[in-house]
Amino acid sequence: MLPLSALDERVTSCRACPRLVAWREEVARVKRAAFRDQEYWGRPVPGFGPADASLAIIGLAPAAHGANRTGRMFTGDRSGDFLYAAMHAVGLATQPTATHVGDGLELIGTRITAPVKCAPPENKPTPEERDNCRPWLIRELELLRPTLRAVLVLGAFGWQAALPVLAACWQVPRPRPAFGHGAHVELPAQDGGAPLHLFGCYHVSQQNTFTGKLTQPMLQHVLRAAATAAGLATIE
Repeated sequence: MLPLSALDERVTSCRACPRLVAWREEVARVKRAAFRDQEYWGRPVPGFGPADASLAIIGLAPAAHGANRTGRMFTGDRSGDFLYAAMHAVGLATQPTATHVGDGLELIGTRITAPVKCAPPENKPTPEERDNCRPWLIRELELLRPTLRAVLVLGAFGWQAALPVLAACWQVPRPRPAFGHGAHVELPAQDGGAPLHLFGCYHVSQQNTFTGKLTQPMLQHVLRAAATAAGLATIE
């Protein structure tokens, strides 16, 4: 089986979805005025974090002028600012900000990924695009399987996309568990190994954070619960 670094490299050259390829490259060419002097990544964005992570955080897809610009998950936009501030506060990141690749940020026992690797128009991938991308996440979690003990999913879309992926290694009950902020389900392993703790959290979108639907204390509480289930030490 490919090492995780090799899988990440393959992800960056994927062109399976014509609509997403056209959009991500158009955004990278036209750019936002504030970033006109920067070279955009404009490709699929691989996961970020150590290959022996015990906690995985699953989002939705790269932001057009965030990860699609910087090439790293949740880096360079306000959603990432909110997420990494919380991760740093609970001890899962070495610094509270993520501005660009090479800014010194490291994740502690945690890997961040997404079910869709390319920035979609209006942040809305189609079901077909989600399904096209599914094998990448399946392989990624299979490679993390020896150490992975908990998964935190951000948002209902990510939750629905993650459940079929998790079913490749763990037993997902039927009916499938419903998404909710603070939802927690323990999934037995298919191979008789350690179970997986699955947590839900509202997405760190500006729509949620600006309106107060998701606050820093709410996010930090769920992060601590997921990290504890994964066997990671946290900061109170």
